[in-house]
Amino acid sequence: MSHTPAESTESPDSAAVSFRSEVTVELVKHSAADSDVLWAARVSTAGEQSLEELQKDPERSKGLINYLMRDRHGSPFEHNSMTFFISAPIFVFREFMRHRVGWSYNEESGRYRQLEPVFYVPGESRKLVQQGRPGKYEFVEGTAAQHELTGRVMEDTYREAYAAYLEMLAAGVAREVARAVLPVGLFSSMYATCNARSLMHFLGLRTQHEQAKVPSFPQREIEMVGEQMEAHWAELMPLTYGAFNANGRIAP
Repeated sequence: MSHTPAESTESPDSAAVSFRSEVTVELVKHSAADSDVLWAARVSTAGEQSLEELQKDPERSKGLINYLMRDRHGSPFEHNSMTFFISAPIFVFREFMRHRVGWSYNEESGRYRQLEPVFYVPGESRKLVQQGRPGKYEFVEGTAAQHELTGRVMEDTYREAYAAYLEMLAAGVAREVARAVLPVGLFSSMYATCNARSLMHFLGLRTQHEQAKVPSFPQREIEMVGEQMEAHWAELMPLTYGAFNANGRIAP
């Protein structure tokens, strides 16, 4: 049974319930460049002359960026900012907000608005079966029957939960109370602001990569968010991004 992000149905309460298998990440604002790393680093030896780095090509100093990354001089990577608008299931945000240092969040509120009926259903590429013991397990492909069951049960549950939510709202129950019946597969949205150092720490834990010295085993859905954030950052700070990968994807 195939599920696509655009799939939707009409509930008895005439609310269009829709199902998505993809997350979205939009870079809405940034002040981030490789030169930010260089002037921050050179102030220690050049003082006010470090401002000259703003007018120079950072390519000429990529060796310094690599040195800072390799020897884990981390503070020069903090003088930049990126703000992302992220749409993902609530369970992704609950994992996301375990990252607290160097991050700021503002998420849509179920207290102040009626939540939209958009829910997560895994796509066909999502591995469904966990095997092995904790610390040594792996995920493998599910059978066609398991994918059909997962999609059908999720969709039925989502429809029933959202109908209950609407019923409570119609009866005058406060939004902050009625939202308790909604599952964590509900899509939410938030702004997340970070710097390159905090993003590198996030990526080191929430993505798998062949160049990573320390293996990570993230849940696929938060990794999908991380991959999109990484792609935006790689365009903004290509030298820093290259040094991150060359030094084992360990945040300095």
